[in-house]
Amino acid sequence: MANESISLTNLAPQIVTLQNDIRDKYAEANKTIKTGQTVIAGSSTVEIFPIEQLQTNVNLKHVIYNRGVRATTTSDLLEHIDTLIFDLAPSTLFLQIGANDLGFGYSEESMLENYATIIAKVHKKLPDTQIYIMAFYPINTVDEFVGPRRDHEDHHNHPKIAQHRTNEMTTLANEHLESLAKKLNVNFINLNAGLTDENGNLKKELTFDGLHPLPAGYEIVFNNMLPYLN
Repeated sequence: MANESISLTNLAPQIVTLQNDIRDKYAEANKTIKTGQTVIAGSSTVEIFPIEQLQTNVNLKHVIYNRGVRATTTSDLLEHIDTLIFDLAPSTLFLQIGANDLGFGYSEESMLENYATIIAKVHKKLPDTQIYIMAFYPINTVDEFVGPRRDHEDHHNHPKIAQHRTNEMTTLANEHLESLAKKLNVNFINLNAGLTDENGNLKKELTFDGLHPLPAGYEIVFNNMLPYLN
C-alpha cells in the first residue's frame, strides 16, 4: 500500500523526538538558505554524509544542502516534503531514501510506490529540478563491529535494522529503483564503486556498524558524485 505508515514506537521511542528536532533545525535554516541550489535528502546515510564539508574542497556551481534525517522512511519524507525539499526549491535533487522501509520489514512495493509519489510531487511543483535517485549502499553483516561508535553513536538509535536486510535484497531493490527511474524519466546513479570488498560487502574499514559509511567511505561516494555536481 502506498504511503504505508511505519511506526518507530517499538524500535526506539526517542527517535521521533530526535527526528522532530532535526526537522525543526532544517525548517529554521530554510528561512535563510539560497534557493535554486543542490539538495540531498534521505535517511541517516544522508544525515551523516559530510557533504557540506566536502564541497568546500572543490569548486561547485551550486551550494549543497543536506536534509537527511535518521530513521526516515519514504512515507516520512512524503509527510515532511516541504521542509526537506520544497522550501529549498532546489535546481538539483539527490534522493537516497527507502533503506529503512526495507530494514524495518515493510514491503518493497510500498517503498517504490512512495518513491513514485515523491517524484510526481517534485515534478509537479518543481518541474525544472534535475532529480537523481542514488542507489542504496552495500552493507556488511559478516564482520563484527564492537566498541565505541565515536561521534556517530547518537545517529543510530534503531536497533536490529539489519535483520530484514541483505546485500541480495539491496541489489534487487536497486535494480527495481533503476527501472522505476527510467519509467519516471529521472536519473538513477550508482555511486558505490570502491565501497565493496571482494565478496560484495561494504568494506569493514569504511564502516563503523556495517550499515553506515565512515568519513573515508563518504569521501569515495563524494568523488563518485562529482560528475553529477558539476
